[in-house]
Amino acid sequence: MFLPSLEQWIIQKRREFHRYPELSFNECMTQKRIMDSLKEFGLESSSIAGTGVVAEITGNGPGPCIAIRADTDALPIQEEESDHNGEYISCHKGVMHACGHDGHTAIVLGVARMLFEKRHEFSGKVRLIFQPAEEQYPGGACQVIEHGGLEGVDAIIGLHIFGDVDVGNVRFCPGPFMASSNDFSVRIIGKGGHVSTPGYCVNPIEMAADVISRARLESARKVDPSRHVFGFGAVTGGTRSNIIPDEVQIFGSFRTFNEMDTVTIENALENILGSIMNKYSDKDLAGVPSYELDVLHGYPVLVNNPDFTAAASRLLKQLFVNVDDNASPIFGSEDFAYYLRQVPGMFLFLGTRNPEKDIIENNHSSSFDLDEAVLMQGVQILCSIALDFLKKPEEYIY
Repeated sequence: MFLPSLEQWIIQKRREFHRYPELSFNECMTQKRIMDSLKEFGLESSSIAGTGVVAEITGNGPGPCIAIRADTDALPIQEEESDHNGEYISCHKGVMHACGHDGHTAIVLGVARMLFEKRHEFSGKVRLIFQPAEEQYPGGACQVIEHGGLEGVDAIIGLHIFGDVDVGNVRFCPGPFMASSNDFSVRIIGKGGHVSTPGYCVNPIEMAADVISRARLESARKVDPSRHVFGFGAVTGGTRSNIIPDEVQIFGSFRTFNEMDTVTIENALENILGSIMNKYSDKDLAGVPSYELDVLHGYPVLVNNPDFTAAASRLLKQLFVNVDDNASPIFGSEDFAYYLRQVPGMFLFLGTRNPEKDIIENNHSSSFDLDEAVLMQGVQILCSIALDFLKKPEEYIY
């Protein structure tokens, strides 16, 4: 079968994935397209984690194994038409590749094709993981791991395309690079009644207001603001302006770069709630007020292995101009963190922002798009690290 040039091919693939996006854990046709794309140049693959794909390229002799991961799911966003996307705008109403996962998938397909052609030039193995459901907790990475996706793997690499990073710029750092995500809900139970007789009521709305006003200040007092973010996203309760409800629910989230800060903020929230309950307690009303706090610990902190990152940095600075190996960590979270808990490796960002082409929207925007020039650069980055690792793994993992 005649195949177009690698760059043309990965652009075609990216546009195909963009045109037919699928939500987390529902990437059935995406899975088939990936497997068919690999088969085009002779690489067999198999399913993993339900709607994921795994394939392996074996070199010319024994050696270590490095894994390369792409995420494949889209978001529940209605795509806006633009001057760029007329040929590939989403055909699925309310679903869009607004986070670059179509680009990640195309890049790793390009890596697969390039390394398959070079398989007689290196020793060891390259495992390609096309992972479902990065966007929806609990994420697909844990399922990949549970199904043996990292068995025999010595290291792993991945990248993410970002709309707020200038096109072609590469960013990463050793150690914590992306934050943990922690969502919480608080159910505050008081005693309802009419607003004209507040003495007979314990108003949960007033208590919720106290929680909201105090919690962020207390979290900033306990944990340096540069190391965390904390905020509320929803408040529900009540039906009419003159009726005090029996209960209110508030929902929020906080993110940190280490587990100690996570525990500190969670404990601070518990202490604030206990203090507020005491403040509003009524000796004539047994059991009122009270609260229920539920904290969902999502993806953990993503920690790049320092030795692996240092070796990759030396290589990338030789190959590319704009490489920042001391980038500031961000408060976004990623389930790639689970892989890095199992094996050494790194995660990096690749910029796609290009005002000259009017590509300026950030990830998760309904107008997000890629400068497709970064696709080939992504292939070159991942291939270069993988081949260098297979040639001299002792420089990456001590």
